This record gives sequence, structure tokens and C-alpha cells, in this order.
Amino acid sequence: MRDAQFKIPNAGVLQLVVDVIDGINMDGRDTKGDLYEYMLSKLASAGQNGQFRTPRHIIDLMVDMTAPKPLEAICDPASGTCGFLVQAGEHLRRNHPSLLTNPDSNKFFHNQQFHGFDFDNTMLRVGSMNMLLHGVENPDISYRDSLADLHSTEEEKYDVILANPPFAGSLDYDNVAKDLLSVVKTKKTELLFLALFIKLLKPGGRAAVVVPDGVLFGSSKAHKELRKMIVEGHRLDAVVKLPSGVFKPYAGVSTAILFFTKTNSGGTDNVWFYDVRSDGFSLDDKRTPLGSSDVPDVLSRWKQRTTAELTRARTEQSFCVPLSEIAANDYDLSLNRYREIEHEEIDHAALADILAALDELEGEISQGMAELRGLLK
Repeated sequence: MRDAQFKIPNAGVLQLVVDVIDGINMDGRDTKGDLYEYMLSKLASAGQNGQFRTPRHIIDLMVDMTAPKPLEAICDPASGTCGFLVQAGEHLRRNHPSLLTNPDSNKFFHNQQFHGFDFDNTMLRVGSMNMLLHGVENPDISYRDSLADLHSTEEEKYDVILANPPFAGSLDYDNVAKDLLSVVKTKKTELLFLALFIKLLKPGGRAAVVVPDGVLFGSSKAHKELRKMIVEGHRLDAVVKLPSGVFKPYAGVSTAILFFTKTNSGGTDNVWFYDVRSDGFSLDDKRTPLGSSDVPDVLSRWKQRTTAELTRARTEQSFCVPLSEIAANDYDLSLNRYREIEHEEIDHAALADILAALDELEGEISQGMAELRGLLK
């Protein structure tokens, strides 16, 4: 809590806050956590280091698709408010009823399962409180510049990585860990974070990471080398393209989610692509709820990616692309590179018929003008 400041400007505001909170039924285990998450959602601007809140339904999708299990160490090296870790914990509680009754998994859940790092002290305090209010007693939420402080003890330590790392903000290139620069020599934080995730994952570990579109098709040497490393050196499972308004009002950047598994020996056969056209909210600054969403369909089709999805046409919303084709396209991972567009055939009238119709129309106009002139006499 070093340097923490609590600013309530006057007694009236304090009374209002206390009265509102006092009127909320706190019988539910997670009510306080939900209240806290609601307040976090009202953070309306990105921080100076490029961080902004990831929408809850996007976090839930990433958690459900990676499906963390008991006794798996979960890490977010750019944890912010710890939204990914909180939802991973809720996923474990929902899907593994004996999680907290088994002594081993209970001890691991509260003390060793969750790891979050950030170098913003305010975010660390917010994240720690968020985890505590969601029932995790002793998570590892600590101060660290993830790109600078890569300890050998951290390498190949985690089973699952869930993250939305900053795409912009300050980067002290001279302090970036040399081990990361040996993987990919670049000043782009999104590429350095991807290299970091590969380092941190155990063999067989899974990652779900939000990246800006430039990572998918960037033409620099660093972009190409990193994409090739993930596709050829490990197993790229999926690329889920998000609509560009998902992170409004914080940012309008166009993004995608990469899902990959660390293998150190390749394993990519087919990469599954999905084009999310609606996430259930309007894509403007207001983010008004809509009646439909592609998000449930993403999860449903993800579970069929090795069966029914393999035969889907490239004109559909999701489809698979073989490794050989991706390699032939310089490891370009943009969905539009592989999508097939159906062009509707339109029958046009013959040119002579169009000219005849124009002549007829011109005659009608001339006759109408002559009648008007007659009325003026």
C-alpha cells in the first residue's frame, strides 16, 4: 500500500457511498467482487503505459477456450486489475466442484495457482484487492517489469498464460531482458510479450493472448520470425479475429486473440480461424447491448475444430487453414488472406436496351417541358 491515497472530498460524498453500499445485499459470496468489478469497469481511459480494461465477456471466452484445470499454474505477466486471473478462478470453481474440498487442490488454489505481474503500483493494489474479494487468499500478485525482469527460475514455470499485454506505452529498450532480445530483436512491446510468454510456458502449456492486427501480418523481420516460431516451433491452435470496436471507449485498435501451445517441436497441422462480427454490443463508444452475439458460437465451433470445422468452406465465418498454405504465405495470419469471398452474379440489361430506355425518358422530359411552356402563354 506504499504511496496509496484515499481521496473522498467531503463528508456528503462519504455518506452517499456508505449508504449505497450498505443497501446492497452481501449474502452472496461474490457480491463484493461483482461490485468491485463494476467499479473497475467504469475506468474510462487508458493509463499512460497503454493499459485498458478487457471486457468481461472476452476474458470469459479466452478462459473457457483454454480451460484451466486444478493444479495448473496460471499467469498474467501484464495483470492490471487481475481480470483474467479472477475469471480463471471462477471457471475452476464452476467446472471442478471438488476443487476446494480436496486438500491438495485447495492449498494450491489459494497459494500457488495464480500469478500476476505489473509495474503500476495502483494496478497492483487494485488487482490484489480484486483477487481477495473473489476468494483467493494468497495469490502471487507482485511488482515486476515483465520485459526487464526475466528470472531463470520463471522460465517454463506456468501451465496457462492469459493476457492482454500493452501495445503501446513506454519501453526502456536498454533494460529489456537479453534473453527476450535473443528470441526476437524488436522495440515493439506486443512482440516482446509474445516472446516472453513462450519463455514462461511449460512444454504443453497453453496461451490465449490479445494482439493488435499488426502482429498477424507485419512485414518486418521480427514479425515474420516470431510468427514462424509460433507456427513451426510450437503449435498455433487458433486465430480469433475481433471487431475493431471491442475495446471502446478506451481504444479503437483492431485486435485478434492468438491461442497457441508450447511444444518446442512444432505440431501445427491446421490453424482454426474465426471472424467475430458481433460480440453482443454496439461497436461505438456507448457499447450498447445487442440481442445477439457470436461469442457462444466461437466456443461451440472451437470444440469441433478437429472434426466438423475441418470441412467448412472458406466463405463461412470460421474455417481451418493447413500449415503448408500458411508457410507459403510467409506465415501471414490475417484471416482475410485465406477467406474466399463469394461474388453475387448480377444480370445487366443490354447496352442497346439501356440507350433505348434513355431515349424514351428524354422524350418524356421534352414533352413535359413543352406542356409547361404552353401553360405559361
